[in-house]
Amino acid sequence: MRKILISFLLAAIAASTTGQPERPAVVSPEICDNNTVTFRLHAPDASTVSVAGSWMEEWGATVQLVKGEEDIHEITVGPLPSEMYTYTFIVNGVRAIDPNNPTAVRDGRRNESMFIVPGEKGDLYSTGAGPRGTLKKVWYPSPSLGMDRRMYVYTPPGYDTSGDSYPVLYLLHGGGGDEDAWTTLGRAPQIMDNLIAAGRAKPMIVVMTNGNPGQAVAQNEPLAGSVKREQSPAAGMAGGRFERSLVEDVIPFIEKHYRIDARPQSRAVAGLSMGGIQTMSLSFTYPEKFDWYGIMSMGLVDMTRFGIEDDYETRKQRLGNLRNTNPSLYWIACGTEDFLYNSVVELIAFLDSQDFPHTYVETGGGHTWDRWRLYLSELAPLLFR
Repeated sequence: MRKILISFLLAAIAASTTGQPERPAVVSPEICDNNTVTFRLHAPDASTVSVAGSWMEEWGATVQLVKGEEDIHEITVGPLPSEMYTYTFIVNGVRAIDPNNPTAVRDGRRNESMFIVPGEKGDLYSTGAGPRGTLKKVWYPSPSLGMDRRMYVYTPPGYDTSGDSYPVLYLLHGGGGDEDAWTTLGRAPQIMDNLIAAGRAKPMIVVMTNGNPGQAVAQNEPLAGSVKREQSPAAGMAGGRFERSLVEDVIPFIEKHYRIDARPQSRAVAGLSMGGIQTMSLSFTYPEKFDWYGIMSMGLVDMTRFGIEDDYETRKQRLGNLRNTNPSLYWIACGTEDFLYNSVVELIAFLDSQDFPHTYVETGGGHTWDRWRLYLSELAPLLFR
């Protein structure tokens, strides 16, 4: 495999320095008008090349490419529904991104190539022709965690010139992710731009934090050797450290440095998986801070293993405290194939038993980003109405 990768590198260097390509021009992926997608890889030394993609129903499934002329391996799949997809090649058993596709995304420590099939969903997840907001990487002090940390802040089109004050959505990622997740795999800026341009969502600021309290910055950011990172995804669910930092550090920073409508009625929090646990925890621990909640792909789980008191009576008491604030929206969504689906069913049953107002959206699909992009596109239009 090292020989193959070196040959790719030498070919690229030769092409850029001499102007004479050392290998044939390859287009991959090629998306056709009928939504079929063709993958190609020039790999003369590879005995097998296959592709694994997010469109495959079975996790870990692959399809082998067929070697043809000029040592180009090729396969056509689909037609695929309009959506954003990720994939990797497996070359002689070693996983690699597509060297001919300039678009790659990262999910935790996993890097994959990406493409979008146009259409209703694909267009929502793509950069549109209308006004666009601004995305910035912002460093802020976090005294509660004893470090400076980084977050992403999306401001909507017109923010810089309007003089208006805006509501805020605090958008939380899942276990294994970081502050990059909602901007790359989640396509949150593009979704918000397109929803706002279509008049489907109110202009809002979206704050995407790092939900791992032991991390100052995303996992792909090089750090000095003296700086340590917590590697366990469960660290983000331990003892409410992140929730406290959001309330004590992030919200005051945002409200000091941005034009914010600082009333609870203009503050929302939503998250997926681990971020769903954090959203529930915030609703029970700081019910006066938020008026809009979105819980994606997460339900009731035993939180005692994360150092959080969690018995039936405690849940009832915390839900009672939340009820006293009369939130405008407590929104829950999950796919029926999600491995956490039963925990969501348990959560809905608990809320029903307490006559607590909520909205539940059940879809097909599993614990995957195609669900969470969909859920954001359905939740955002409901906020701040």
